[in-house]
Amino acid sequence: MERTFLALGALSAAISVGAGAFGAHALRTRLPEDLLVVFETGARYQMFHALGLVAAAWASGRFPGPAVAWAGWLFLAGTVLFSGSLYALALTGVRGLGAVTPLGGVAFIAGWVALAAAALRGT
Repeated sequence: MERTFLALGALSAAISVGAGAFGAHALRTRLPEDLLVVFETGARYQMFHALGLVAAAWASGRFPGPAVAWAGWLFLAGTVLFSGSLYALALTGVRGLGAVTPLGGVAFIAGWVALAAAALRGT
């Protein structure tokens, strides 16, 4: 899991930087301010959780076990659901996509709890 989560975290961070630049430059004149903020929120949370994946990679070498694996996969799922739904909402204007966002938020929270459990238990 160590190399997998490190690679996924690094790729997610790269995508987040690209999304942030895309939002700041290409979308600034094309989206209304409220949707631009939504897009930027997706990019910001993607970066936070890319770093979470890097932390899960480090922890998987130190505290191997199911809790660390759950943390990494939950960070990845959260990124797809949370950031992905915000990107899609901002780009399409379909407000119904916002219904998916909280599921990603729950995955993020569960990932952090799993990472904490791995650190406290050592597994």
